[in-house]
Amino acid sequence: MNRHFKFSLTLALALGALSACQHLPLRRAKAPEATINKFSDNTLRRLYTLQDERNTTELLPYLSHPATQYRTEAALAFASVQDTLAVPALLHLLADSAVAVRRAAAYALGQTGSARAEQEVMRALKDEQNPAVQAALLEALGKVATPAGATFLNSYIPPNPTAKTGQAWGLYRAGLRQQVTQQGTAEAVHLLAADNPYEARLAAAHYLARTSKLDLTPYRRDLLTAATSDESPEVRMAVVQSLAKVRARDKAQFLSNILQSDPDYRVRLSAVRAMGGLEYAGIEQAVLAALQDSNINTAVATAEFLVANPNGVAVAPLAKLLPQLQDARVRGNLIWVILHNSQPQSKTFLNNRYKQQYRNARNPYEKAYLLRALSGDFGNYQYIADEMFAAQEPVVATTAMDALILMRQQPDFPKRMEEAFADILRQAVGTGDVALVGMAATAIRAPKLNLRPYYRDYSFLAQAQLKLQLPRDMETNIEIEKTLDYLNNRPESAAPQNPFTHPIDWDLARTIPTDQQVALHTEKGTITLQLLVEDAPGSVANFVELARQDFFDSLYFHRVVPNFVVQGGDKRGDGWGSSDYSIRSELAPLRYMEGYIGMASAGKDTESNQWFITHSPAPHLDGRYTIFAKVISGMEVVHQLEVGDRMLDVELKQAVNKTVSAR
Repeated sequence: MNRHFKFSLTLALALGALSACQHLPLRRAKAPEATINKFSDNTLRRLYTLQDERNTTELLPYLSHPATQYRTEAALAFASVQDTLAVPALLHLLADSAVAVRRAAAYALGQTGSARAEQEVMRALKDEQNPAVQAALLEALGKVATPAGATFLNSYIPPNPTAKTGQAWGLYRAGLRQQVTQQGTAEAVHLLAADNPYEARLAAAHYLARTSKLDLTPYRRDLLTAATSDESPEVRMAVVQSLAKVRARDKAQFLSNILQSDPDYRVRLSAVRAMGGLEYAGIEQAVLAALQDSNINTAVATAEFLVANPNGVAVAPLAKLLPQLQDARVRGNLIWVILHNSQPQSKTFLNNRYKQQYRNARNPYEKAYLLRALSGDFGNYQYIADEMFAAQEPVVATTAMDALILMRQQPDFPKRMEEAFADILRQAVGTGDVALVGMAATAIRAPKLNLRPYYRDYSFLAQAQLKLQLPRDMETNIEIEKTLDYLNNRPESAAPQNPFTHPIDWDLARTIPTDQQVALHTEKGTITLQLLVEDAPGSVANFVELARQDFFDSLYFHRVVPNFVVQGGDKRGDGWGSSDYSIRSELAPLRYMEGYIGMASAGKDTESNQWFITHSPAPHLDGRYTIFAKVISGMEVVHQLEVGDRMLDVELKQAVNKTVSAR
C-alpha cells in the first residue's frame, strides 16, 4: 500500500512475521493467478450480487457454507449490507476454525454498529489466539462499545504488537462515538511512544485529535515530544492537531515554531488549525509567513483560518501582502478579512475595487472566490444575491449562496436584514437549482440562524421536492426532508433510500485485471492509480465505464480541502452534480491512508460519478465510503492540486509502458 507503513528494516525484522501482518488490511480472497480477477467464480459473483442487492435472506445461508472462501466472502458482504439480522450468525462465526472467517466476521460485526455484539466480542477476545483476529475484534469492539466495552478496551493488555495496534484503533473508534474514559485517553497518549508500531501511534494520534471534549493539558509534554520528533509526518500532523486541546501560556510560541520548522506541509497546516482562540498578535508573524508557504494547501488553510478567526487581525499587513499572492482562493479569503476588519469609511473604495476585479475575472472559480470575498461587508448583501440569481456558471451561484450564509453566521449580522435573508433562501428554493435548493434547505434549519419564525407556509419546500429527479438529486431530497421535519417540530425521519437501479456490470468487471492501472492526466502532472476491482467491483466497473465515455475529460477538481481530500468527477463543477443512477456502497476492510481513492456520496448507497483522493490518513472515512483505487505514483501532483485545476483525460493502462485509451 502506498506510503502505508513507515517502519525501518531493523524494526520490521525485530517484530517478525506476526507484527508485520498487522499492517495488512483484511482482504477478500484472491483468485488463482491464471485468472484476470476472482470473479470468474460464479459463486463469488452471486455473493457480490446479493451484497449489491442488500439481500440478507439469500446471503445468510452462505455464512454456513462448507467452503472457507465463501463463508469469508459472505461475512464481508454483511459489512456493506449492515443488516443487524445477521448479527447472531456473524457472532457464531467468531468460533469458526478458519482465521480468515473469524477476521471477516469481526469486521462485519463492527460495521453493523450493534451493541448486541459487544459481550460476545469481549468473550471471543479472551479465547482468541491469532494476533490478526485479536486486532480485528478490538477494533470492532470500539465500533459497538457501550461504557462496558470502552472500559474493557482501556484495561486490555495486548499480548503482541498486532493486538496493540488493534487496541489503538478500538480506542479511536470508541472515541468517535464518545465512549471515552480518562484511562483510555491516558492509554492513547502512552501509545504515542516511539517504540510502538506505526499504526498504533497513528490510531492513538487520531483518537487525541478527533475525539471531542478532551482536555489534553496534562499531557502537554508527551504531545509536544510526539509532535516534534515522531518519524512519521502522518502521526505528527494528527498530534499537532490535538494540541488545540492543550491550555498553555506558550501555546502560540510552540505552534508557531512547528508552523515554521516542520518539513511536511501537512504538519505545518495542522499547526495553523490548532491556533484557534489564540491572540492574533502572538501568531501574526507565523501566519503571514504561512500565507506564502511553498505548498498551496498551507496557504489556503491559513487564509481560511483567518476568515474563521478574524478578531484582532490587522488589515494593513494583509493588504501589503495581497499583490504578492497569485492563488484566487487565498486572495479571496484575505479580501474577506480586509473588508470585514476595515473601517466603514474605507469600505466603499475597497468594495468598488473588488467588484471590478470580480467583473473582470474570466475563470469561474476566480469569480466565485471574489464574490465570496465581498461577503466580508454586510453592505454587499444584495449585490451578492443578485449575482447569485443571475449567474451562468453553477460554481458562481453556489459560492454566492455560501457567501450569504457565511455573512448571516457572523455574530454582528444586522437584525434588520434577517427577514430579507430568509426571503432570499425562499427564492433560492424556488429556482429549482439542485445546489441552491439543497443549500437553502440546510440553512433554513440551522439552529444558530433561528429562521423558523420567518416561515409560516412550508409549501415552497414541498413543491421544490416534487420537482427533484431521483436518484440524481438524492442529496437535495435528503436536505429538504430534514428541513421539513425541523420546521414541523417532528423527529428527524430516516434518510430516504435510493432505489436499486444500477446492478454491477459483471461483463465488464470480469475483464478488469487485479493490477489495472489508470493514468489520470492533469494540468499539474500525471497521477497513476491502481484499481481495486476485487474489493469494489461495482465502483471500479462504474469508473471504467465513465472513463471509456470520456466523462471525466476536461472536468475541474471542484473541491480541495487542505490535508484531507482532492475531489473531482462533477460535470457541474460545484459538487452538486450527480448522474441519473446510483451505485451501492462497497465497504471492504481497507483503510484510508495517503493517496486512497474513494467514492463521494450523500450517504450510503448514493454514489455515482464523484470521487476523491486523500492527502493523508483519514480513518474517520473507513467503512463509510467505498475505497476503489489507490495512487501508486504522482502523489506529489495530488499535493499541489488546487480548486479549478483540470483533469485533461483518463487512460486505462494495459501493461507497463503500454497504454490503451479509455475511449
